[in-house]
Amino acid sequence: MVSAEKRDYYELLGVGRTATPEDLKRAYRQLAIKLHPDKNPDNREAEEEFKSVSEAYAVLSDPDKRRRYDQLGHAAFDPARGGTGFDPADLGAIGQMLEGFLDDMFGRRGGASREPKDLRYNLELTFEQAALGCERTIDYERNELCGHCAGSRAEPNVSQPECPACRGRGEVRFQRGFFATSRPCVTCEGTGVRREARCTVCNGRGNTPQHQTLKVKIPPGVEDGAVRTISGMGEQLSSGAGDLHVHVKVQPHPLFRREGADVLCDVPVSFPQAALGANLEVPTLEGKVKMRLPPGTQSGKVFRLRGKGLPVFGGYGKGDELVKVVVEVPARLTSRQRELLEELAKEMGEDTHPQQQSFMDKLRSLFD
Repeated sequence: MVSAEKRDYYELLGVGRTATPEDLKRAYRQLAIKLHPDKNPDNREAEEEFKSVSEAYAVLSDPDKRRRYDQLGHAAFDPARGGTGFDPADLGAIGQMLEGFLDDMFGRRGGASREPKDLRYNLELTFEQAALGCERTIDYERNELCGHCAGSRAEPNVSQPECPACRGRGEVRFQRGFFATSRPCVTCEGTGVRREARCTVCNGRGNTPQHQTLKVKIPPGVEDGAVRTISGMGEQLSSGAGDLHVHVKVQPHPLFRREGADVLCDVPVSFPQAALGANLEVPTLEGKVKMRLPPGTQSGKVFRLRGKGLPVFGGYGKGDELVKVVVEVPARLTSRQRELLEELAKEMGEDTHPQQQSFMDKLRSLFD
């Protein structure tokens, strides 16, 4: 008799009844990895949920079983109601498929063979180096194949007695219900041979620490936080080599800031320069350039210098430099300077400050 509390298979997997085989496979993979007994030791509830979603996928992933389930529900597999019954052996195949998922996810390929590690290197660049591109030489340590054993982890020209614990396989398999797992043998540490047969240079690791010097090309326009991956320059093992990930850190510049491919620069000017106009020397990544400041320039005005920005990373052309004018008010005045400014203020009156006049008019209308 089918339990009245048995949950709908589609509901268990979190998919709709029109789900494609790919949808089912993706949903089951996510749930099975989350609920797997290895990730939930001594969690009876997770174990039962794991069995339920595995049973649901075993039915819905089979076109014939899914068709019967869609027609009759759980009764399709209830012998008391004329169903064919659910074959628990189907879960074994599902378990094997999930092992493949976990192998892909955690790098457990080829029994106890290890996967080479990727390495990380933090590279600091100046603002100019990141903007214009450069070539840097980096030094780092990585594990390279042992020259004595060529990565085999065993002493050359010595008989290789197999490990009695794993019988030379380098791994030990465990059965938990229908689900089989394997782990590296702790007795021989995955080498498959007795301890006395290990390589005397690398002590059975298969690689040894080596100093590495490498030239890295940084393309123009690279941004802070960018990662350059150099294939095959990580840890070396007999199974292959990992990658080296170079993480770029761009140092701040005393004058420039960055927005995409544009460079921003604040240029302070005096009140007379802003009022009367002036020729300014403005810094750029390529050196100083002349820029004409028109009379009556307001503080905060931004001028655009075309093509004076950074190269577009991964594209064509260059950004611009945006020059923001900041009118600097004198912090200290001599008595003569104060006297002249007071005379100037009287002479100018309100007509020469239209923005201030507009603000005062709006203020008065607001409170009148």
